[in-house]
Amino acid sequence: MLIDNHDRVINYVRLAVTDRCNLRCNYCMPEEGIDFARKDALLSIGELSRLCDVLTGLGVDKIRITGGEPFVRKDLMRLLEHLAGISSLREISITTNATLIGPHIEQLERLGIHSVNVSMDAIRPETFARITRRDHFHVVYENLMRLLDSKMEVRVNFIVLEGQNEDDIYPMMEFQKTHAVRVRFLEEMPFNGGSRDFRTLRWNHHKILEHIRLRYPDFEKLPAPITSTSVNYQISGHKGSFGIIPSFSRTFCGSCNRLRVTATGDLITCLYGKPVASLFTPLRAGLEDSFIKEAIVRAVGSRSRDGFEAQQKHGPVFGSSMTSIGG
Repeated sequence: MLIDNHDRVINYVRLAVTDRCNLRCNYCMPEEGIDFARKDALLSIGELSRLCDVLTGLGVDKIRITGGEPFVRKDLMRLLEHLAGISSLREISITTNATLIGPHIEQLERLGIHSVNVSMDAIRPETFARITRRDHFHVVYENLMRLLDSKMEVRVNFIVLEGQNEDDIYPMMEFQKTHAVRVRFLEEMPFNGGSRDFRTLRWNHHKILEHIRLRYPDFEKLPAPITSTSVNYQISGHKGSFGIIPSFSRTFCGSCNRLRVTATGDLITCLYGKPVASLFTPLRAGLEDSFIKEAIVRAVGSRSRDGFEAQQKHGPVFGSSMTSIGG
């Protein structure tokens, strides 16, 4: 079992398989993209599989596959097949923009993938195109509807962007009214790869909730695990539910149970901190598992208490793009 220096059990890893993405969301990176990693600098599927074996051996029972866009990677299903064979894994989940997931939905369901988070910051095609700089709304919507017809739990992650998609909040609420989906509204984070200046946050979790309350005044707070990053709500008569994630305000840091591993093997113990260890070198060199375990245990033993302490300790990290951090 992994226990950090603040007595928090670490059992959840967000594992990036690529830093590349086929969208160019304006809050994530510049239109021309970022300096993506070379292919030979990414962990191979074999290395990713071995790393997952090590992590589950240390007590990790929840792995979320992220990117970039995970399905940009052609060999992703091989990794998911490997994960499906690890009996101690309680939950395997994926975060995706849903542009490329279509051909794989049936196999994902057969493998027992627990949940799919669809990053979708608009429910209207014109807003979607403006934010993503791509005209893929109808593909995403079609794949979202197919996912909703599957046995997998489906969540929509909607980042509230000032001056861009506030008018889509109510239509997205209407979507969860008629579909069994959990919509989570997120505060914007300043990991935008230098795409723009980020100084203030007007749409924090309080403002998002109060905006929703104006149209939907009667909702009930749902119970959630202490490690949950979202505060979730249900409206009577709605098929779905909604939640708020205070990702910039960081009110959930005290119960954080997660690590991040980038596509290049960097271990990140806090989203607002810098990488604290490279797992790429021992994996690529074929060193024994004990070397990898030691690096992970050592990093977990010196975690920051929260994102504010990590930010103070590591200095500015906001020039990074979320696609390179690992989602």
